[in-house]
Parts: sequence; C-alpha cells; structure tokens
Amino acid sequence: MKKSNFTIEMQRGIEHLSKNDPVLRNIIQRSKPCSLKPHRSYYLSLLESIIGQQLSMKAAESIYRRFIQLVGDPPLPEKIILLDDDHLRTAGLSYSKIKYVKDLSVKISNKELKLKQISVLCDKDIIAELTKVKGVGLWTAQMFLIFTLARLDVLPCLDLGIRKSIKNLYGLRKLPEQAGVEKIAKKYNWRPYCSIASWYLWRSLDNQIE
Repeated sequence: MKKSNFTIEMQRGIEHLSKNDPVLRNIIQRSKPCSLKPHRSYYLSLLESIIGQQLSMKAAESIYRRFIQLVGDPPLPEKIILLDDDHLRTAGLSYSKIKYVKDLSVKISNKELKLKQISVLCDKDIIAELTKVKGVGLWTAQMFLIFTLARLDVLPCLDLGIRKSIKNLYGLRKLPEQAGVEKIAKKYNWRPYCSIASWYLWRSLDNQIE
C-alpha cells in the first residue's frame, strides 16, 4: 500500500526529532508511534474541547458521553441552541460551558464560523477564527490544530503538561514559562515538527510508556 504524503511527513518529523534531540529520541524509542492524524469532525472536536476544559480526562469523557446521550448523536447545532440550559446542566456542564457550547452552535448555525473551509487557512488565521467563539482561547485553538487538523508545527507553550514534561526531562528547577519552552524548542531544533515533539512530551507523562 502506498504511503500517504502525511505519513511520509510524519516519519520525517520523527527522524528529525530523533536526530536533533537525544531526550526526545529516548522517548520516541520507548513509545508507540505518534498517532496524530487529520480528521474532519470539526464541530465534535470543538464541543469536546470546550466541555473538557479544566477537567481530568476521565471526568471530561464522562460528561461528554452524557452530553451526547442528551443531545443526540451526531449533535446538531440547531438543536443544541434550542435546548434549555437546566436540561443541559443534567449532563454535568457548568452554566459557563453551556454558554460556550451554545455560542459555538450559534456561530456555526448562522455561518459566522465556517468550519468546512477552515482547513485551507493558515494556523494564525484558524486561531483568529476559532477564538471568536466564547470559551475558545489560544490553548483550545492549538489543540484543534494539533489533534483535529494534525498541523505538525504547533507549540502549545502554555500547556501545563508540556511545561511539566520539559521541567522533568530537561533538568529545569521550575516550570518554564513561554520563553523557556521556546528556548528548548529552538535549542533542540524541533521546528518544523513541534506538534510531534509535543505529542511525545505528553506521552512521557503517561505511565503506559514502556
């Protein structure tokens, strides 16, 4: 079977990081291959990201599952707009997250946010578009770029997991701020594959790493 251009570029990225960063090389050798892959479930991804903000993975998955059971699968923005806030609360959503979910749904329904065409935009313009939605900040937009569009050169400097991993792996005395994360990325020549580097940094925090 012929390999896709994305698969080939992913392999190049892993080889690039292994060559330039001995810390990441060790993690790459002990981990499963990076599983980033683009998909087109844009609305679902944003709903899941909003619902999961500031929650543990287990709690986020539980609330998202109840949310889908409540609103239907697949969820339709036009239906979510009409649902009573107290009804949505029964799935475990806070009132602020209900406001964010509805704002996303309204902007999609009235075509203010055109997700179908968003993949043709550059990273900067995608972030600008997504952050028009209440509750969607830089971090959520970056997660969309990495895990939904599989853009390979995104560095989420403010992500706590990334900062913890860098502190642990690179011998820092305290959690790095944005400049510190960028300094490590530059020193070890992560670009243009920062997303892959980030994936392996998150992986290093996973107890399942072999």
